[in-house]
Amino acid sequence: MELSGGNVNDVVRVGDTVHRTAGPWTPTIHALLAWVRAQGVSVAPAPLGLDDAGREVLTWTEGEVGGWPLPDWLWDRATLHQSGTMLRAWHDATVGFALAGAVWRSPVREPAEVVCLNDAAPYNMVRADGALVGFIDVDMAAPGPRVRDVASLAYRLCGWCEDMPAPHGPAPQERLADLLDGYGRDLAPRPDGVLRAMRDGLLDLAAWTDDHARETGRPELREHARMYRRDAARLARG
Repeated sequence: MELSGGNVNDVVRVGDTVHRTAGPWTPTIHALLAWVRAQGVSVAPAPLGLDDAGREVLTWTEGEVGGWPLPDWLWDRATLHQSGTMLRAWHDATVGFALAGAVWRSPVREPAEVVCLNDAAPYNMVRADGALVGFIDVDMAAPGPRVRDVASLAYRLCGWCEDMPAPHGPAPQERLADLLDGYGRDLAPRPDGVLRAMRDGLLDLAAWTDDHARETGRPELREHARMYRRDAARLARG
């Protein structure tokens, strides 16, 4: 069964596995996924090698993904807290992963405190039995600062994203506080640092999306890039 929702990879479900486009980064990502699981953290799929067509094979994560149409649970305070906790678990489990010889799809960014997901967002989160159970689509992961992933998650979950406006209720800053509480204030970035990282990350994402639109012949993706720049401009204006 072909799966919908992605703008980067071809993805097919086969039974309890997912088969996805592989690349030079796949051995590194699979080694990372195995490392994280060896630390006792199961918030991402398990790697199962390659299939006969050269696609990567991962375990299927059962549950509901927070994509479109947006489910009501995305805006629960529990989701904010749980997503922060889940991201912290991933970050902490990546510490110590051997970086020598690693090949990454995304740029390495300093300070390389952890291995960032680089696409921590509702459409890559899975919920089952009333709670978040994991992240999917981790092939964009690469070393970087914790704040970069926190900012990516907060951008869409807290109400700063143009195409995912939060419903009436807590203001974005209040939602961010819940997310940071879930992450753990001992290592959570400061709110002002999150907003700076969010703005910088959006400009990087806009540039990457324009390049991807050109490389894949998908000009409709340029509207995504324009949205990211509009959101970055609003953040800059405060």
